[in-house]
Amino acid sequence: MKRIKENDTKFVEIERTLKRSFLQSLEGDGLQYEQFLKTLSGHLRAFFKKRLFQLPDDIEDLVQETLLAIHNHKHTFKTDQAITAWVYAIARYKLIDFYRSRSIKEALNDPLDDEMEIVAHSETDIYEAKRDLHAILSELPDRQRLPIVHVKIEGLSVLQTADLTGMTPSAIKVGIHRGLKTLAAKLRR
Repeated sequence: MKRIKENDTKFVEIERTLKRSFLQSLEGDGLQYEQFLKTLSGHLRAFFKKRLFQLPDDIEDLVQETLLAIHNHKHTFKTDQAITAWVYAIARYKLIDFYRSRSIKEALNDPLDDEMEIVAHSETDIYEAKRDLHAILSELPDRQRLPIVHVKIEGLSVLQTADLTGMTPSAIKVGIHRGLKTLAAKLRR
């Protein structure tokens, strides 16, 4: 229990430090922007190493691509949101693009809950993130929502989800693809 509280404190401090540096950099402080990128690079490197341990040569490229995307989209950051959630979303998209470019399909079925250590830094953040996720998922039809919930959130395989829902494996894959596409469009608005 003590270790969990120490981790929460650590994550809150990381969030606070990154956000402070980033906000100051948006106001024109170049030194803070440099500090933000340097600190963030280490976190991104660890994030990608955990997922691409078998492809170490590609990690630095992904870190740089993610930093460039963050730089190019910094105007989209909303100051009332967590910087780590925003950064994580960008990093996840870069990772998915990488998987697609390499046709690494199994990795696209990683459960979303595994990534919560980056997104959420307290019990409140976890609760709010799950509440928001369930609210937006509830807007999807069952043929899209159920495959996403079972495969992406609960971590079941496509075949297990097909057995559970009575859908075909192809329908599960299509449901995930269309559902994620719909969610991405909703989140962009």
